Amino acid sequence: MRVLIADPVAEEGIEALRAHAAVDVKTGMSRDELVAAIGEYDALVVRSETKVTAEVIAAGKKLQVIGRAGVGVDNIDVEAATAKGIVVVNAPGGNTTSAAEHTIAMMLALARHIPQANARLKGGEWRRSDFMGTELRNKTLGIVGLGNVGSEVARRCGAMEMRIIAYDPLVSADYARNMGVELVSLEELLQKADFITLHTPLTDKTRGLIGARELARVKPTVRIINCARGGIIDEEALFNAVEGGKVAGAAVDVFTQEPAKDNILFGCDRILVTPHLAASTAEAQAGA
Repeated sequence: MRVLIADPVAEEGIEALRAHAAVDVKTGMSRDELVAAIGEYDALVVRSETKVTAEVIAAGKKLQVIGRAGVGVDNIDVEAATAKGIVVVNAPGGNTTSAAEHTIAMMLALARHIPQANARLKGGEWRRSDFMGTELRNKTLGIVGLGNVGSEVARRCGAMEMRIIAYDPLVSADYARNMGVELVSLEELLQKADFITLHTPLTDKTRGLIGARELARVKPTVRIINCARGGIIDEEALFNAVEGGKVAGAAVDVFTQEPAKDNILFGCDRILVTPHLAASTAEAQAGA
């Protein structure tokens, strides 16, 4: 069996595969290069960068399995793969802790204006009064999506004495209650939360889940974090809400188009951005 690894993965994973198959690592391939090469391989391994389109799948004459080293499979045309009898697998637990920790790091950075204060001080200005922050203690955290990552965020934020509410139509009230989380409607979450964090996959139902209509319902002091998938939040609507003072700030790790080098969110100082780093730890890379 021949395996093509098209995105960077941990060396431990590559060695494990090499014990069972011939493995080629070819990262940074263009769409045309991938289409030209994939016909020689039985399996394809990707992370989030490579787009496994219907065209790629059609060219995979020998392809039996597509492995996503991570959670989301929105960069893979699962329907096209299924139609050809190709199995699509992922690693849902590999980066859970890293994604939860990055979410909390973004939350704290927002609450205490850490990136802005760092930039100002390194620029030679000592301006403490410009960066009055807010505590997380006693604030209401609204979690949209109480799956693996959302649940880990809830557990950690409970230890920081936050009140936690969540919206997830697929989770039982008993499951949430056991974590000290109250299940509410999306509308109630938007109205009550001081911080909102998103942890849902990107599907037809969640694409554009948070748009201008939803952002009109939040507190003006709310801070929004998205370390899940680009496209769940309408980026233009979020930019307008922050710029217009309807949202106090946002922190975004994922974008509708990646790599993101020119995005509307980059133009607002109160929106923190990172380049899809939630799973970028040594432990998560090895676990996936």
